[in-house]
Amino acid sequence: MRASKHALILLGLMSGLMTSVTAQNMTPANTSASSVQPRLADAILVVVNNEVITRYEFIERLKVIENRLKGQGGQMPPMEQLQRQLLERMIVERAQLQQAKESGIKVDDAMLDRAMARIADQNQLTMPEFRKRLEQDGMVYSQFREEIRSEMILQRLREREVDNKIQISDAEVDAYMAEHSGANTNAPQELNLGQILIRVPENATPQQLADSRKRAEEVLVQLNAGGDFAKLAAAYSDGTDGLTGGDLGWRTQDRLPQLFVDATANLQQGQIAPLVKSGNGFHILKVLGKRTQSVLRAAPGANPAAANTVKQTHASHILIKVNQVVSAADARRKLIELKQRLDNKAASFEELARLYSNDFSASKGGDLGWIYPGDTVPEFERAMDALPIGEVSEPIESPFGYHLILVKERKSDDVSQERQRLVVRQALRAQKVEEATQDWLRQVRDRAYVEYRLEER
Repeated sequence: MRASKHALILLGLMSGLMTSVTAQNMTPANTSASSVQPRLADAILVVVNNEVITRYEFIERLKVIENRLKGQGGQMPPMEQLQRQLLERMIVERAQLQQAKESGIKVDDAMLDRAMARIADQNQLTMPEFRKRLEQDGMVYSQFREEIRSEMILQRLREREVDNKIQISDAEVDAYMAEHSGANTNAPQELNLGQILIRVPENATPQQLADSRKRAEEVLVQLNAGGDFAKLAAAYSDGTDGLTGGDLGWRTQDRLPQLFVDATANLQQGQIAPLVKSGNGFHILKVLGKRTQSVLRAAPGANPAAANTVKQTHASHILIKVNQVVSAADARRKLIELKQRLDNKAASFEELARLYSNDFSASKGGDLGWIYPGDTVPEFERAMDALPIGEVSEPIESPFGYHLILVKERKSDDVSQERQRLVVRQALRAQKVEEATQDWLRQVRDRAYVEYRLEER
């Protein structure tokens, strides 16, 4: 009943959106306000508990998602499927915001002002300049501001409901270290996986379970026939990363659910695993990449005397963050200009870092101190390890933006037992947070009252 009604809503939504957009684009400029019919986009689309999602809200979000997907290249998923994914995401977000409100979590204007000021400062802009830049990029400042408020509220809610409840016992740390410290243990791998999640409702009936499995198998058939993974993730995945192509990013095995590690253990890059069933639903996994990284010990075959030593790097960087205001091209262009100044001895690295870096290290001239393996994201670490001492890198892309990296010195040092335990505890915690977050989101969605509205016209 619910699934068929949902499908009818989407069909009505498709025609409604087309009618709405056409009406907005074709209304004559000299038409009087009294003669214009009410726009379909302003009607109620979905009721979520005691609040509504309107067609206008949906259309505005749809524009943002379409622009993002087009900017990433590749084919767009079918519009009906994209709308279904976006609508589901908006329902879950609205339910979370309601829970936050009931829990007394809020971000007042003063806190939001400080966050906006930080964003502007990170982009080397005054607030008036920042606002003007947003408007030039076609964004409504008040809408952008409220989106930042919602992101801050959702982050606080997840910290309260998930992160703060995760505990890692000493016994878990001991067990992990015993398993991974043996002389014959292979070096841990990093995996870059793509995921399409077909969620199963909490306390699902056998019929709901069968329907979800059938849907997952249909997607798997399309993939095995050569379908584009990112496109199908945007069209079908119920995961939070679905609309961005399902890419989970590079993670060490201990930061992934064990089910994912086991399912992809014997797969090569580009291969797709059989369906994986978890408490959240059915997962379709594709191996986007694999690589080896040693965290606790030296690489296999290394000198046993060096098994308890680790290389440390003293590095500095200049970071230009990529966000709604600064594009990747802008960030890279800026760093190319700064590197030219460094190559021409027109300024020192420390001076430019203080002036331009969007990072806490800017006040220290970009100095990051001594860095252990695994302390930074893989993209940064690979570039840093390849640099000779005293040289500045070309612009390096990471999830944070673009960096110029300067290696000051290197040394080898003993890996203390305390340091090893901290690294393991953080890895185990990250794994548990990932699993617990997905379970919590499923519960939030299943407990929400959702009513789809389709006006008779």
